[in-house]
Amino acid sequence: MIRAVLITIPYSVSFEREDRAAVYALTVLTFINLFNYVDRWIVSAVLESLRRSELHLTDTQLGFLPTGFLIVYTLTSPIFGTLGDRKSRPPLIAVGVALWSIATSLGGFARGFISLFIARSGVGVGEAAYGTIAPALISDTFPLSKRGRVLSIFFCAIPVGSAAGYVLGGFMNEHFGWRAAFWIAGLPGLILALLVLFVRDPPRGIHDEVGAAGFSPPAKAGVYTYLGLFRNGPYIVTVLGYGAYTFALGALAFWMPAFLERERGMTGAQATETFGAIALATGLVGTFTGGWLGDLFLKKSKQSYLWVSGIATLLAAPVTYVALSDPRRGVFLTAIVIAEILIFMSTGPVNSAIINAVAPAERATALGLSVFVMHFLGDIPSPPIIGKISDATSLERAFLIVPVAIVVAGLIWIYGAWRGERT
Repeated sequence: MIRAVLITIPYSVSFEREDRAAVYALTVLTFINLFNYVDRWIVSAVLESLRRSELHLTDTQLGFLPTGFLIVYTLTSPIFGTLGDRKSRPPLIAVGVALWSIATSLGGFARGFISLFIARSGVGVGEAAYGTIAPALISDTFPLSKRGRVLSIFFCAIPVGSAAGYVLGGFMNEHFGWRAAFWIAGLPGLILALLVLFVRDPPRGIHDEVGAAGFSPPAKAGVYTYLGLFRNGPYIVTVLGYGAYTFALGALAFWMPAFLERERGMTGAQATETFGAIALATGLVGTFTGGWLGDLFLKKSKQSYLWVSGIATLLAAPVTYVALSDPRRGVFLTAIVIAEILIFMSTGPVNSAIINAVAPAERATALGLSVFVMHFLGDIPSPPIIGKISDATSLERAFLIVPVAIVVAGLIWIYGAWRGERT
């Protein structure tokens, strides 16, 4: 899986003789993003073992594990976003990566729900420092014409890392126990924290031109305030759609291995390996396809990133419903593959749309606020809501709210693109 990322970096974007420092930055930041998602989803790979372990966790408690992390991540992201627009960015990222690696390892020493919840919540502080700053840093490293494809490379680490988290977590859980899964996931980040210190920090907005690709200059010479961001219509519409999208994606990513094991009769290893392989393949195809299409149609419409995100997401909704409601193995596995490709097509374009909607000098601030909004509306509530409904009925029934959230996301993005074409 790691080799897959290495292979895609040189061949997915036409770098030609691009500055080696830029390629180094993209490589290191992409690998950090990969292990970020290994860490996030390794919990999903051990859910059933945690439920049956000496910790005796209920589905509701399991659903709250990502919520603790996301609450801390959401609350601290605006802080690091502001720092990322004012301070040197690589040291901030390095501190964040080191913190989350330590917190991840501590999860392996948990003695009950509270200690595990605290360890997982602590991961959020470290990831907030990275998640808000890295996309802005990449955007200042490469020219505007390559932004969609470059960010797609960066965000391809989401499916690769998620798949690695499921597979690695499942393997470690089966052979060494669930505690070892947390320990092995935490170590690589300490090495990456050192490597990121050698990333160059380019001037903010060096590749941008006023009016390009929907970029909106600040009303005054200076940085937008958070109040100013709330008055930025294109930005807010994009982020609100991202919230509904994250509600659905967070629920699927967290509960799907348990769903395949509990509702579709797979073993724990089969569930994590199957969904991990699907996430890897569909994530790479969907993410790169979405980024390529967003850049391709940028010549015809400044709203191309939102059009691609909205259309792909709406197409994903009915396929997702089939994947969650049809018990026939051939049908639900095929539907999962198609739905995941369409869902992942939004990853690069929607982040490009957010970045292009604000001024270069406050991109980290805007990303920090977007993290706050999308997680507050999205995957903070969705895993525990699914868990609560599951405890009362079944996991299969609980999952049926996911296609509704996907439809909402697609409609919001389509509206944003339509509105943007008329302004």
